[in-house]
Amino acid sequence: MPHAVAAALGRVRPLSPPRSRIRAWIAPSARGEGSGNVAGTAGSAARRPRRRGSALAAPIGLGVAILALWVLLHGSGAVSAFFLPAPEGLVRQFWHDLAHGSLLDYTAVTLKEAAAGSAIGIGVALPLAHLIAHSRIAAAALEPYLAASQALPAVALAPLLALWLGYGLLPIALLCALLVFFPILVAAVLGLRSLDPDVLDAARVDGVDRWRMLLHIEFPLALPSVLAGVRTGLTLSITGAVVGEFVMGGNGLGELLSVQRQATDTTGLFATLLMLALLAAGLYGLIRLLEHRSSQ
Repeated sequence: MPHAVAAALGRVRPLSPPRSRIRAWIAPSARGEGSGNVAGTAGSAARRPRRRGSALAAPIGLGVAILALWVLLHGSGAVSAFFLPAPEGLVRQFWHDLAHGSLLDYTAVTLKEAAAGSAIGIGVALPLAHLIAHSRIAAAALEPYLAASQALPAVALAPLLALWLGYGLLPIALLCALLVFFPILVAAVLGLRSLDPDVLDAARVDGVDRWRMLLHIEFPLALPSVLAGVRTGLTLSITGAVVGEFVMGGNGLGELLSVQRQATDTTGLFATLLMLALLAAGLYGLIRLLEHRSSQ
């Protein structure tokens, strides 16, 4: 990396560093401790496992509390089994649909639609975000229309897509892309606009061309923000696939929900909803892991 860029990168500091890191930066003489930096660093390292444990314990504890309330409501008879199936019945139905039913086939179709829509949404959002972040004219021209487009509900757009494009994978994928597009666009624009100008100026002084600037400086530094938008967008892509199948039909989980609703199969509905929740949680966790690694 050119010397000026490396020097500029060395001056970059987080805007709001954690308190443990601030304590470690304070000179030992200012705190009256000869080995304060070492102790602060060691204490911070010792607290990391506890933080990870608390991060896991919080969602697990909430899930256990919800499950306990569910069992209590069902066992007391306060809620009819027609509206809320028993947890053990739901587990049996879910396992049966996985092992002997076609739940995995429906899931594969929904994932295919969501993946196609996500690819389209990301492919359009990232170049447009770069244009908006670097051109005031483009930002002034496009931002009002992009903001207004978010007032259009997906359910209202689905019939138009079916009218224009017919039925099948393409209109559902485009509906997913519309839901994925905006959060990724906003996150990418914010990430690109928050880059340290000293780093960019140093790169220009060293003669870095625009393409190398994007690939080696702008995109890596903005990647955590982009992944935060992707994390939100991928979960919305599942919603877009289900809404599209509600309106336009298909062979995915949205179509399965429609069949189960018509058959008043409450337990089956909950089993399909559980699969959708697991899909969204899995995608969220995967992008969260990538986001964590990119920030290290």
